[in-house]
Amino acid sequence: MTARVLVVDDLPANLKLLEARLTAEYFDVVTAADGATALARAVEVSPDIILLDVMMPGMDGFECCRLLRADPRTRHIPVVMLTALSGTEDRLRGLDAGADDFLSKPVNDLALNARIRSLVRLKTLADEWRLRQTTSMELAEEIGVESETAERCAGARLFLIGDNPLLTERLVRGLSPDRHTVVCSEDIDAALVAMDRGGFDLAVVDLQLRAADGLRCCARIRGQPSTRNLPVLALVDQGDHERLARALDLGVNDYLELPLERNELLARVRTQVRRHRYQQRLRASLQQSVAASITDSLTGLHNRRYLARHLDALVVSAARGDKPLSLLVIDIDRFKSINDGFGHAAGDAIIRFVASRLQQNVRNFDSVGRWGGDEFLIAMPEAGPDVAMLVAERLRRTIAALPVAVSGHDVDIPVTVSIGMSAFQGPGDSADAMLRRADEGLYAAKRAGRDRIGSSAPAAPSSARAS
Repeated sequence: MTARVLVVDDLPANLKLLEARLTAEYFDVVTAADGATALARAVEVSPDIILLDVMMPGMDGFECCRLLRADPRTRHIPVVMLTALSGTEDRLRGLDAGADDFLSKPVNDLALNARIRSLVRLKTLADEWRLRQTTSMELAEEIGVESETAERCAGARLFLIGDNPLLTERLVRGLSPDRHTVVCSEDIDAALVAMDRGGFDLAVVDLQLRAADGLRCCARIRGQPSTRNLPVLALVDQGDHERLARALDLGVNDYLELPLERNELLARVRTQVRRHRYQQRLRASLQQSVAASITDSLTGLHNRRYLARHLDALVVSAARGDKPLSLLVIDIDRFKSINDGFGHAAGDAIIRFVASRLQQNVRNFDSVGRWGGDEFLIAMPEAGPDVAMLVAERLRRTIAALPVAVSGHDVDIPVTVSIGMSAFQGPGDSADAMLRRADEGLYAAKRAGRDRIGSSAPAAPSSARAS
């Protein structure tokens, strides 16, 4: 995953060094030499993450971070503070100012790159939830939720997976000021069963488990649908950059280096609990606001009204951040023949089947909806044309793999789809233009024999499309 990184440092040599190191890892780097410029550039270029030096003349990094967090336009951009300071008090000042992490110079390349990718991945998911929330609220004319900074972070339920009694005792004692409830287990399977029941705000995993693999435990938490969105805080030995990098790549949200420092423990736990509760409110509000007016009653997917509004927002977001965006339009082949030969009940069953397959085979921040009749639309932020074509081919194969058994009929019904793809072409492109190109690709796929994928090409008007 590539990302746009804003690097802020008052020393030109440091800027050039970090820019070279990050560019070598295929990051898009933007620089600023002081706090005031950083604030302006953060609004101007909308970076995916900010690397912020602490010791700068005039406005230092702590003040700059506080101002970034106070501005709604930059509030959700992850901030990693980089400094030669290594004291606990300085690290806590950074976390209290709103930084997502605090790394001491010289920065280990492996740990820095993994942290950037981890925070960008989490930001992408959070941005999509906020964008969906905004779309739903606009359609429902309701009031949006507050910022995550308004969330309470005390009285949370935490699940600790660890087999070191002394570490467990110290962690539980360290969390006592915030009145958290801590459930502990040494058994990964038992822990996953307990977390599957829900009700937890944070999972804490000791990567130094003696009888199990702590990294595998993190992977299983991320792979289990019921805990996929549960934040994970990893406990790692100081200096173990390789294990930390692997944990971040697996989706760990944050980490604490051992031995534990009580105030840093409290600060990092508070941040994760606050964000988790904020995202829970986003999801709950989204579910409440998505009324029948924006939901397709047959499939439960978003309908055309919602998708049209949401696609406009995605295009604006892609243009502002110079990010890829792709669109798939999917049409069931020979659907009229299915309706005529097997009846409308069978046709409805086929539409539900295709909707289910589409939803199960895309990323959780892609938008899937019923565009109308037997046609579906998928909007894929952060996906270029190559990725979109791979996803389209997987969807085509998955749907065609097995015929569909329909109640009341002795024979299973074979189902295939044709897919049109278009990709965002940069500033000046629009949702309508993307839809037109995807529709042209779909028509080309139909003309070429169906059960295939087409990209933009000259085509007849959509009303002449074969069914």
